Amino acid sequence: MTEKTPDTAQPAQTPENTPAPKPLTEPARRKPGATLGLALGGGVARGWAHIGAVRRLEELGVRPDIIAGTSVGALVGGFWRTGRLDALEEWALSLSPARMLSYVDVVLNGSGLMGGKRLERALLQHLPPTNIEDMKDEFVAVTAELATGHEVWLRDGDLADALQAAYALPGIFPPRAVNGRWLIDGALVNPLPVSACRALGARAVIAIGLHADAFSLGVAERKARFNEDHMKEGSASAKTAPGADKRMLRRLFHAGANAPGVGTVMVASFNILMDRITRSRLAGDPPDVLVTPHVGHIGLLDFDKAEELIALGRKAIDEMRPQIESALEYLG
Repeated sequence: MTEKTPDTAQPAQTPENTPAPKPLTEPARRKPGATLGLALGGGVARGWAHIGAVRRLEELGVRPDIIAGTSVGALVGGFWRTGRLDALEEWALSLSPARMLSYVDVVLNGSGLMGGKRLERALLQHLPPTNIEDMKDEFVAVTAELATGHEVWLRDGDLADALQAAYALPGIFPPRAVNGRWLIDGALVNPLPVSACRALGARAVIAIGLHADAFSLGVAERKARFNEDHMKEGSASAKTAPGADKRMLRRLFHAGANAPGVGTVMVASFNILMDRITRSRLAGDPPDVLVTPHVGHIGLLDFDKAEELIALGRKAIDEMRPQIESALEYLG
């Protein structure tokens, strides 16, 4: 008996013809009702890591049916859902300390230290008019009502209004009026909205949190880092500011020679609050996969670190790829 020879010889595998890794999942193969949710947490400037994370998920073929975002997580999720993530990434990568200052409109008689109008113009320039209910897939921006403290989910209406309400950090940006309610940053009540994904029907939830390593340093090192950061924030911004803005920024970040200013105190306090609430919420309603980019060494106001943060977001997804694959097998 002779061995049958193949009709065509198989070419040797080389870097040029080696097939790309297969995607983790094909949404069309999921069981009926097997819904995947993605929760994107708040984290101010650290939120640029979300861009790299969702990019990597997309490359792996992971397309969530539901996205729930808080604060900057809502911003990235909303741009991704509308197909405008490229525009947001390009804008984030263009930010420098000097350009960031151009979006700072300090006010003394408003509801926040910044009026937010310059940032709103930049947002509208990159985001076409969109109603949330007209988007193809489910999206919710998590906010909080200022008068009652209630958690408010925005699932319809103007997307730009919803995003601005979601990142309206108290004391920094003024609250946003939506449907007769004054709304503020949702991170005050739900920094990582796994619960929103569950409530909307997600059978499996991937959550991307930005505070897992915010307080992982030793006490002495955290103190040193805080002192370094608050000095850097005041001096770096003031160098590029015109006269009046320079004096204002110094007052915001420096109360005195050895004390942080009100701006630094507010941002650092917000960091503590998000960390503690996130731990509490996740203890009662954990996600199926928790992705935690290692971004604790980057300050909450370091918006000019987009390139590093985006890379860290991608890396975090790759590190959790086996867990993501297991969650998707459950849906299959």
